[in-house]
Amino acid sequence: MDIILITTIIAWLFLLIGAAEPLAHRLRMPYAVIIACLGILVGVAATFFLRTELTDALNPVAEAILALPIRSNVFLYVFLPTLVFQVTLGLNLRRMADDWVPILVLAVVAVFVATFVVGYSLAYVSTLSLSAALLVGAIVSTTDPSAVVSIFRSISAPRRLARIIEGESLLNDAAAIALAALFMEYVKAGAPDPSVQSALARFPVLLAGGVLTGWIAARIAIWIMGLFSQYELAVISVSIALPYLAYIVAEQSVGASGVIAVVVAAMTLQLTGPGRLPPNTWQNLREVWDLLAHWAGALIFILAALLIPRMLESVQLADLGLIMVVVGAAIVARGIILFGLLPLLTRLRLSPVVERPYRVAIMWGGLRGAVTLSLALAVTESFLVPVEVKRQVAILATGFTLFTLLIQGTTLRWVIGWLGLDKLSPLDNALYNQVIAVALQTVREDLAKVTENYDLTRETVRAEAKKFGERLDLAIKSADDKTEILDRDRVTLGLVALASAERDAIIARFRDRTISANLSERLLSEADALIEASRHGGRSGYKKEARRSLGFGHWLRPAIFLHNRLRISRPLARITATRFGLLLSQRLILRDLHGFIDGRIRRIHGRRVAELLHAMLDRRIETVEQALEGLRLQYPGYAEEMERRFIRRTALRFEEREYDTLLEDGLIGEEVHSALTSDIGTRRLRAEAAPQLDLAMHKTELVRRFPLFSDMEDRVLNRLARSLVTRYINVGDRILRRDDASRNVYFVATGAVELEVGGQTWRLGRGDMFGQMSMLMRRRQRAEVRAIAPSTLLVLDEARFLRLLKRSKAIQAAVYASAVRRGIPIEQLSVEIEAME
Repeated sequence: MDIILITTIIAWLFLLIGAAEPLAHRLRMPYAVIIACLGILVGVAATFFLRTELTDALNPVAEAILALPIRSNVFLYVFLPTLVFQVTLGLNLRRMADDWVPILVLAVVAVFVATFVVGYSLAYVSTLSLSAALLVGAIVSTTDPSAVVSIFRSISAPRRLARIIEGESLLNDAAAIALAALFMEYVKAGAPDPSVQSALARFPVLLAGGVLTGWIAARIAIWIMGLFSQYELAVISVSIALPYLAYIVAEQSVGASGVIAVVVAAMTLQLTGPGRLPPNTWQNLREVWDLLAHWAGALIFILAALLIPRMLESVQLADLGLIMVVVGAAIVARGIILFGLLPLLTRLRLSPVVERPYRVAIMWGGLRGAVTLSLALAVTESFLVPVEVKRQVAILATGFTLFTLLIQGTTLRWVIGWLGLDKLSPLDNALYNQVIAVALQTVREDLAKVTENYDLTRETVRAEAKKFGERLDLAIKSADDKTEILDRDRVTLGLVALASAERDAIIARFRDRTISANLSERLLSEADALIEASRHGGRSGYKKEARRSLGFGHWLRPAIFLHNRLRISRPLARITATRFGLLLSQRLILRDLHGFIDGRIRRIHGRRVAELLHAMLDRRIETVEQALEGLRLQYPGYAEEMERRFIRRTALRFEEREYDTLLEDGLIGEEVHSALTSDIGTRRLRAEAAPQLDLAMHKTELVRRFPLFSDMEDRVLNRLARSLVTRYINVGDRILRRDDASRNVYFVATGAVELEVGGQTWRLGRGDMFGQMSMLMRRRQRAEVRAIAPSTLLVLDEARFLRLLKRSKAIQAAVYASAVRRGIPIEQLSVEIEAME
């Protein structure tokens, strides 16, 4: 085929891609539907001009279009890795980790249910064998990820619900491809009744092999990117190679799921990449992938749509009935998941509540697309599949895809409107009118200043001011006429706005390079959690999520085990260093939010709500300061280095901004500016490097600062530091249980704990100790001790504590003071101590 003609066709296809998005916006239809319809029109037009006798002028173009090398491997090996990789890169993985159970269950179970419901329905009403019918069921079981994402964005679905359904639509591609390949083997072998047990047994192998392949490929790619981190184009080039190599190795060498390998590779890169790559490089990498995925998604739909006229050439009237059977069975299977399994997961508290209107929209919005067509095409290309099976698989898969695109896709907007999902709630509607009224008042004040500064004609200004005043009066009247917003709802809306402003501030700080890409990802995830918690739980939800964000996280316990038992300190040092950076960044961002409350929230929600939000923000800042102070006391040298690092990075940002301003003003040229920014880049690489945290060294320093050990010599202190074991405790963790036979003494280095004895409670903070009384009195533990803040404890065993007690007058005084507070006679305690000695 002539290369010039192929290039011309590809160029025209890109013109279609460019026209599809504005056309979809104008027609208010999903982008995938428009791009597929354009592809069908191109295919039909090419077939018409090739067969018509009206003209032969367009025959070369029509022949070239119909002769394009469209094979199933083109879709599965060229376009699919790009789409899956980009969608995974764009997901909020830290928030999705909270919902991995419903995502995995829906992704796997939904595909199996659809496969078997459609397969057995077809086998019952048609002449297809069960193997061929299940093959059709597997092919039509997967939904199109890009279509699902666009649907949920169009109806402004709750974020957690959108995450679950997006994750499910992404992973079900892997399950559908694996099942289709399995049942295709049965069809090739001529096995009419496949073993369901073998299908289920093979799936975990495909999953595990894909996970391992994707993770190894991503780790190698990240290592190479780290070597090339100063060369942005080289890093992006490595990232483009990653999904293709992971997919090919998994499919061809390991015999595992290529889609799962690509998903895991993208997840690994997203979690690790921001901490290894410069912020600008990471941001540009994401933008390149967004563009590649846009092109790949459009081309895969157009090229797949070109196949539709060819695959429907031999359609018969009886086939239409079978297509409707597939449609009905697929909708029933989707209904089983949405109205049966999803409510069950909600009752088990594994999934958020999904209201009925959303479930109806999800069921009707399960569009199929290129993956379904490419799997059907793979069946038609096989020489071992019987001809009649090829024909029916192609017709049924294509007909079902057309139904979802042309019927469900075109009516989806109407269904969303009928369900009321495109309308604001009464609360949001009332807020909408108030926001307009407040905004127009601000605009009027600013407009008056502008007209005065520019000395415009008075008559013109007066006429326009009159029109604007009429609009303002109408907005105020509408706001007054609407339902009054309760103070509780105003607080909720204010907290959502406050959390959203925090999210915007994080993005601004990242762009200014005040905080690193890795920290910004973590902080953005926490800000998203705050928004969701505020929206669903109001004030209590905001407080609970704010407290949770200050915890150490799930990886603390394994890191402590490695540190205490195996003397492997690197994971714990990394967690502590990350927590240090998060707290410093949070303090920086939270302090700026008071201005947002006064400048925005007060004008919309009033003084009382603003004062309440100020108080809540102050308490949150105070909590962050306490946690930061605890770390600063524990690691004073490291805290100082982190603050120096922040100052250096801020200075570099100001310096770079000044050079940019000089360039814009024409005071320096491009050559000078390039030399200056190059020098800044070199210094920034040095400033980005985080200081190393030595846990052993800092424990010695922490012991030295402990008030109870102030009277000891350095030699004794160093020996004591080696004897003390560090325990990191999260909020709510139980340290000692009632009736425990503990023989340890605990010193509170940072944080706070609460002791409960006989209905009375005591709170201990930095410098206090507990556990000594039950040990000295030779009785079981009477108190129950819990952490009420993230805390660091130093633990000493009985023998070493007794030696320390004998040597240190400060420890003796603290023990006797504790006995007095609890009503224990000092004489009795002295006798017990002498007996133990």
